[in-house]
Amino acid sequence: MRRYIFLFFSFLYMLSAIAAGPAKWNQVYQAYIDQYKDMAIEGMLKYGVPASITLAQGLLESGAGRGRLVRQGNNHFGIKCHGWKGRTITHDDDAIGECFRAYDSALESYEDHCKFLRDRPRYRSLFSLDRSDYRGWAHGLKRAGYATNPAYAQSLINLIELYKLYEYDKAKHYDRFMAHHSGENMSARDAGNNRTTTTQIAGAHAIHKYNENYYVVVRQGDTFKSLSKELDISARKLAKYNERDKKDRLVEGEFIWLKKKLSKAPKTFKKRPYYVRKPESLYDIAQKYGIRLKSLVKKNEKIAERGLQIGDEVRLY
Repeated sequence: MRRYIFLFFSFLYMLSAIAAGPAKWNQVYQAYIDQYKDMAIEGMLKYGVPASITLAQGLLESGAGRGRLVRQGNNHFGIKCHGWKGRTITHDDDAIGECFRAYDSALESYEDHCKFLRDRPRYRSLFSLDRSDYRGWAHGLKRAGYATNPAYAQSLINLIELYKLYEYDKAKHYDRFMAHHSGENMSARDAGNNRTTTTQIAGAHAIHKYNENYYVVVRQGDTFKSLSKELDISARKLAKYNERDKKDRLVEGEFIWLKKKLSKAPKTFKKRPYYVRKPESLYDIAQKYGIRLKSLVKKNEKIAERGLQIGDEVRLY
């Protein structure tokens, strides 16, 4: 089945090329890239596999995260068992009911993919190539037998160039939080707040991305201690990021930010103030937009001195 998924997407690319020149940008593919790019960069920095190659292979082998092996086994790269001692899943590929590796998370799949290439002799020559040589890697993978389809190398190259995945091969840093917490998710836009979020499930909470940061929405009974255990971030750090004391009581519905907040809201608010329409504090607004309270006070000194009132215009940027 994995072979058929690959052939299906390769066929789509071929039809696109015939009908309208180069393949067109696809939101589903882009969402997959946005979700897993940090995992790919981490693998590159740890094991030497170009992030562009990892992402392109993930797109092709998993059908941009929609294939059965991903949905039921977190296997993004179609890696068969080959002596695997961990959990497995059966899947029809070259033969019926073949054994494939299954993982507890996407991160395990991404890391195992890098180890698989690094530790197998037939891929060893690839690691003598520069990590920016994605064309050499693509053709090398095909020659080494990663896939039998004759279009495999060119399909990887087409994806890398269409989505500019080669830019990730230059990375020296990555978002460690996103790499270690990104699971199966969907992207959505909250038009009312001009807020784009990426949400994935981590325990009982969804993690949202906004203003170059991440936050969770407090539920009844949450404490900094309970969130700390779930999110693997110390209660002291969580409290500090949110300008609170770790013993403070949390209120259902408030935002708790998972990294240090920025000094201003997104650029879309440069000429767009926040209008106060209900009783609230500058801290409430700071938490809503992921801004440090000290920075928000500095932008609105007169309001801060007299106290926030309904009708006030609060600068966010």
